[in-house]
Amino acid sequence: MKSEISANAMTRRDMLAVAGAGILTAATIGFVPGSAEAKPADVEMAVKKLIGNKATKSGRIKIDMPQIAENGNTVPMSVTVDSPMSKDDYVKTVHVFAELNPRPDVASFHFTPRSGVAYVSTRMRMAKTQNIVAVAEMSNGDVYMAKTEVKVTIGGCGG
Repeated sequence: MKSEISANAMTRRDMLAVAGAGILTAATIGFVPGSAEAKPADVEMAVKKLIGNKATKSGRIKIDMPQIAENGNTVPMSVTVDSPMSKDDYVKTVHVFAELNPRPDVASFHFTPRSGVAYVSTRMRMAKTQNIVAVAEMSNGDVYMAKTEVKVTIGGCGG
């Protein structure tokens, strides 16, 4: 038995389904990760946007990551800031940036004196060998920054 489908046989429901799929495809094109990557200057601009013209200090903040990540899909990371976490001296926010990932801003963590300790631990995705930058904003307005390089052998962000 031979069966043919002609263009006239499409129902209104079929046409709406095809149109909806086309609209959904067009809308998600911008969300598909491409080969774009941030540059170290993008991280500098993002930090400047956060802290303005304040000078960053070294010390008090420590990034703990492996020097070599065999797989960039899931790289463990922790950030610790030495602070008494009292009402007069505490860490307000820790921002983490990755210099060569498609989006340089990785995460921001907010603290209060009730946090007790300024410590975060998570995993992140890394496209390739790059510097990870952590910036800690303190309650008194001081800003501390630390940077560490992680060598990635297999990229996790499409690289």
